[in-house]
Amino acid sequence: MIKKIYSAIALAALVFTTVNVNAQKADTNLPAWALGPFVSPANVNPIISPDTSGVFFDPMHQQLWHWESNDTFNPAATVKDGKIYVLYRSEDNSGKGIGERTSRVGLAESSDGITVKRFPKPVLYPADDNVKEFEWRGGCEDPRVAMTADGTYVILYTEWNQKVPRLAAATSRDLLTWKKNGPVFQKAYNGRFFNMATKSASMVTKVVKGKQVITKINGKYWMYWGESNVYAATSTDLVNWEPLVNADGTLKILFSPRPGYFDSQLTECGPPSVMTDKGIVLMYNGKNGARNGDKNFTANAYCGGQALFSLADPTKVIARLDKPYFIPEAPFEKSGQYPAGTVFTEGLVYFHTKWFLYYGCADSRVAVAIYNPAKR
Repeated sequence: MIKKIYSAIALAALVFTTVNVNAQKADTNLPAWALGPFVSPANVNPIISPDTSGVFFDPMHQQLWHWESNDTFNPAATVKDGKIYVLYRSEDNSGKGIGERTSRVGLAESSDGITVKRFPKPVLYPADDNVKEFEWRGGCEDPRVAMTADGTYVILYTEWNQKVPRLAAATSRDLLTWKKNGPVFQKAYNGRFFNMATKSASMVTKVVKGKQVITKINGKYWMYWGESNVYAATSTDLVNWEPLVNADGTLKILFSPRPGYFDSQLTECGPPSVMTDKGIVLMYNGKNGARNGDKNFTANAYCGGQALFSLADPTKVIARLDKPYFIPEAPFEKSGQYPAGTVFTEGLVYFHTKWFLYYGCADSRVAVAIYNPAKR
């Protein structure tokens, strides 16, 4: 009798496990407005991993420093001279946990979007400069990059001084030398949002004659931003940004986490948004809450979501995926600094008529997935 009870329990556990494994799948049956499905090329990922041998002369420590020895993740991406360039966050081993080490931004180039060649030194990092107080000791985190029609590259990244994370802007013509412009909300509304935690900015882009470039809406540049909610901001120069606010001066929330869904805890903006004939597609990173999330997906995991904003009113959400289009599946996406599983999307580029999506894997590696519209 006891053996029969144990057998029944084992069978029930097997059935339960099978149901959950089968349920934990990305949604590949996407609506016409969404981008995807994105498919990871076979036997190539991760394309960037930590390197314990690389060193550069760090201006803050005044010595050679192993700048990407612990983790490499959360990449931006853009195109220059017929190649894809990936700008990825790297962490040294100067601390014990997430947010306690120093981050710098490394650079890699690729002719096919898959095989990359890394540059030996970081291109954006803390130094004894005009923004030292905002970047030391935490560093430069989580870049998103896009290009203007005239070839200026703009990075929106997080300055982290281990006190307050602030969205900041940097500009470049060659991707190697960057002008740091400081916190993007420093001047807006007399500095009302300057000392507030701000992260994750997605500038609105558009494909024009085969090139993905930053575009304007009603004469201004737009970005979606935020971690716990999705907000918006506008700019005339891509450096100083003004958040959209309500009549009472509070930030205007465009959409928020949803209890019972894969994005129940966070809706963190991802790579540059894309303007299409159907609307503006925002790809974001949804965190699945442990208590109020979608039980079909791992608690605390980050999965990819998409929302569509109106062209007539860029603050209005007209569609949103109820299931993630992208989830952690590979072992390296579920092991590392963040073992709950993370596919954290930050880089999206249109290259040779395909979309290349670059993402961080468990806060430890960089990988790529590709969407070919011709095969949809």
